[in-house]
Amino acid sequence: MKIAATTPDSVMLEELGRRARAHRVGMNLTQPQLAEAAGVSSRTIERLESGTPVQLDKLLRILRALRLTDNLDQLFPEVSIRPLQQIGAKPKVRQRARTTKAPVARGAKPGWVWGDKK
Repeated sequence: MKIAATTPDSVMLEELGRRARAHRVGMNLTQPQLAEAAGVSSRTIERLESGTPVQLDKLLRILRALRLTDNLDQLFPEVSIRPLQQIGAKPKVRQRARTTKAPVARGAKPGWVWGDKK
């Protein structure tokens, strides 16, 4: 099954659990063996494979034990320099996101005025 943006969270978790189980079985590991290699409890492996949420740090340990950490780079790829930034001498790396303001219609009156200009 392909995971898409419209896939519900519960279905995504179940699919990730199925994939984790298939990878573990492909490596010929039992749940207790994987749990020991990852430094987590067997119950954590059971929860992951059943589609129940697990803590992020435990998921990372499991991925490391399954030798899947190279794939993590695809989750949040490094931000590349935009073409317009390459023109300038020093490309600036964005530090914050900017909120967008609602467009002001031409000839619209502002919602407030200064001082006694009412």
